[in-house]
Amino acid sequence: MEETIKLEMANQIAKVILNKPKNYNAFDLEMITHFANIIIPLATNKLVCGVIITGTGKAFCAGGDLNWALNFKESPSAAFHELSSRFHQAILEIRRMNKPVIAAINGIAAGGGFSLALACDFRVMSRSATLRQGFTSNGLSIDGGGTFTLPRIVGLSRALEIAAFDKAITAEQALSWGLITRIADDGKTVAEAENMVKEILQGSRVSFGCSKQLLTDSFNSSFEAQLQRERKGLFSCAAHSDGKEGLRAFMEKRKPVFNKS
Repeated sequence: MEETIKLEMANQIAKVILNKPKNYNAFDLEMITHFANIIIPLATNKLVCGVIITGTGKAFCAGGDLNWALNFKESPSAAFHELSSRFHQAILEIRRMNKPVIAAINGIAAGGGFSLALACDFRVMSRSATLRQGFTSNGLSIDGGGTFTLPRIVGLSRALEIAAFDKAITAEQALSWGLITRIADDGKTVAEAENMVKEILQGSRVSFGCSKQLLTDSFNSSFEAQLQRERKGLFSCAAHSDGKEGLRAFMEKRKPVFNKS
């Protein structure tokens, strides 16, 4: 039986591939549990410095498997209750890990797949792919952190528009709205995501991890508390070998060489 989630490791980059193309990579409980069980250890795996999430076939991810939910032994609501529990574990890990996580959106990303893409740090989208919020057209409310990430990316008014009308969003539209970082030609999304990871990893990984954490925490922080977090982060980075190297390189007017330790 073929794995519904595949993990490929090369050049310090982990590629997590959703692999249920006949169902547009939609999650049932078994698949989302497998996904979370793969994502969580990547956060502390010292051999992994960046993560790419993508799909096989025509879809990135169509969210929750509605056929599975409708046939769940208890009820569809119970199915979503269990599904979202595992899904949220993975979303939290993506937001908390101090490594870049890039969604390579190879095809349609809808429902939970839309929210999963928004939870990633960056999004590369295939030129022919589309995004769709999806939940409200099926009488459901948005899940997977989408109600948190969406208005912070596009603003409240645009987020309400996406929630109310649920129109398919093209790659060009997504780029103009700030929903994605880059557009790639069809079949090139993973390669472009790999280039982005490599570019990020040329800089200080410690600096990136600290900055990601500070930016993520800023939404739940008072200004005074955030200033204190920034102070601690700056102290920690300046004390690290990367910080020392960066300051020396600035004084010596040369390009710094990071990540030696």
